[in-house]
Amino acid sequence: MTDNGVLKVAMPKGRIYKQASKLFRQAGLEIPEEFDDSRRLIIPVPEANMEFIMAKPVDVPTYVEYGVADIGIVGKDVLMEENKDVYELLDLAIAKCRMSVIGLPDWKPTIHPRVATKYPRVASQYFRELGQQVEVIKLNGSIELAPLIGLADRIVDMVETGQTLKENGLVERETLFQVTSRLIANRVSYRLKNVAIQELCDRLSVTIAARA
Repeated sequence: MTDNGVLKVAMPKGRIYKQASKLFRQAGLEIPEEFDDSRRLIIPVPEANMEFIMAKPVDVPTYVEYGVADIGIVGKDVLMEENKDVYELLDLAIAKCRMSVIGLPDWKPTIHPRVATKYPRVASQYFRELGQQVEVIKLNGSIELAPLIGLADRIVDMVETGQTLKENGLVERETLFQVTSRLIANRVSYRLKNVAIQELCDRLSVTIAARA
């Protein structure tokens, strides 16, 4: 962990970054727009006294927990699945979607139900709390295939518009929870760089409230 005044920010690549960088600019932080499509993995942003570490979304909480990043932006879905020892500081109200149970329209309960998902911890906890015993199968991509080819009865996955489900003949059956991106912090960084982190939180909070 560095001890200089630069905030190291773990940023997810892609859609969340573009929404987060826009939010940062609206909060008065000078994030050059040319970085939006950059392929660089480490992006110094001296204008905002920050350095962005561009990461896969699932890795952001790990970078923050281990202190190689002071703060990070991560979806609530990843935060719940990874269960890392970090501070959750702020709901950024961006990248809105939902975690849902999905299946074929004619789905019926089976004796040995199987659920495929990228989020085995979240899915297992959800069905356990319902008192339902299911076999959870972890997949990393094309989750929608599982009920179509008979691998699983249902899936637990993120839904934004529902278009992919519609095109594959699937329907949402239940919503587990709503998802937005959150600002998180390393516990030690939050103490050592509290002034900078709190100032960022305050500026973002004002901007988020104005956008609501």
